[in-house]
Amino acid sequence: MNPRRLPAALVLLVLTALPALGSWKFDFGSGDPAAGFRQIGAGERYDAEKGHGFDLVGEPQDEATFVTGDGGFYFSVKAPPGNYHVRVRLGDPDAASNTTIKAESRRLMVQARELAAGESATESFVVNVRTPEIEGTDRVRLKDREKPYLHWDGKLTLEFNGPHPAVDSIEIVPAFNALTVFLLGDSTVTDQPREPWNSWGQMLPVFFDDTVAVANHAESGESVRSSLGARRFEQVYRTLRPGDYVFMQFGHNDMKDKRPDAVETFRDNLREAVRKLRALKARPVLVTSMERKAGVRGLTLTSYPDAMRELAEAEELPLIDLHRTSLTLYGALGDRLDSAFQDGTHHNNYGSMLLASCVAEGIREELPQLAAHFRKDRARFDPADPFPADDFDYPPSPLKDLTRPDGD
Repeated sequence: MNPRRLPAALVLLVLTALPALGSWKFDFGSGDPAAGFRQIGAGERYDAEKGHGFDLVGEPQDEATFVTGDGGFYFSVKAPPGNYHVRVRLGDPDAASNTTIKAESRRLMVQARELAAGESATESFVVNVRTPEIEGTDRVRLKDREKPYLHWDGKLTLEFNGPHPAVDSIEIVPAFNALTVFLLGDSTVTDQPREPWNSWGQMLPVFFDDTVAVANHAESGESVRSSLGARRFEQVYRTLRPGDYVFMQFGHNDMKDKRPDAVETFRDNLREAVRKLRALKARPVLVTSMERKAGVRGLTLTSYPDAMRELAEAEELPLIDLHRTSLTLYGALGDRLDSAFQDGTHHNNYGSMLLASCVAEGIREELPQLAAHFRKDRARFDPADPFPADDFDYPPSPLKDLTRPDGD
């Protein structure tokens, strides 16, 4: 049973009667834990039976009231699918700290939170956890390459990074009433699992406050047709609640289909998805694909951005025209364009944050009700005047793989 489908009254009853159900409280450091918290030492590694612990790579170190570490370290909790409200207490009593937090496959949740010596603060955000199983007897048909990805493993994993991360405690509770923004798309949208690749979809969570979860169901190499066949759309249909948003960005891989009716089929498949989403009382949003790097010399996506625009007009849908905005952005970067790309199609951390900022501006313009959930500290962005790479404070994750993502 999906807890997000429970009626509000039943959710309240569950939370009142069973306050500890699916909740965790961890206190780090060598000192005594706070009341109601479980003390966790830096040497406590994750195992499935225990269901929590420091995970993957990195060597965290205990201090009196917090845990720290160089180069990034991970902490995981075994958690069933759903949205979780996470509160992380940060701060070092004796030195300045700077902490970046990512979730699952490098979804950016907190960016470079700086605190003075002796200062502490709590950062709150919502993390979406999922598995390939779909309610009933179905499941998403994963590619072999994505089977080990952190966003499919049934754990809630947090990465702590930065010049001097200082993690005092973590609280995790179900976020039954969080609004969810679902993403469907390709390699330029998905949660890229390892450096140096990145996408706008995994940067988008940092724009939202702790009332919104981003559930990224995009995957490298996917088209609308293949995502339907892999049951990615079906999992979104079965998981969403009325009022949730579903962003769809396709085109890069769809254009490889050489059948004479390919564009028409692309449009028809999206139209059918829109009608299913509306029947479920969700809010579909179309996003045109950003251009490839070569797009500054001549457009590369043929008629697919126009097909999106035409469908948005015909169905009276909100449209975030990332194709048009990306051309403005790339032109403004000029001879700095290479600094945003990892190859001719895929972006690095800096480039994906630029594109996520473009998407955020599209949300402000097209979806003001959703933009009301943005964090107050997220500044406006002008794609004609992008911030330089040197001003982008973002520590790379320790997990790396130079293998090129699927798609082109």
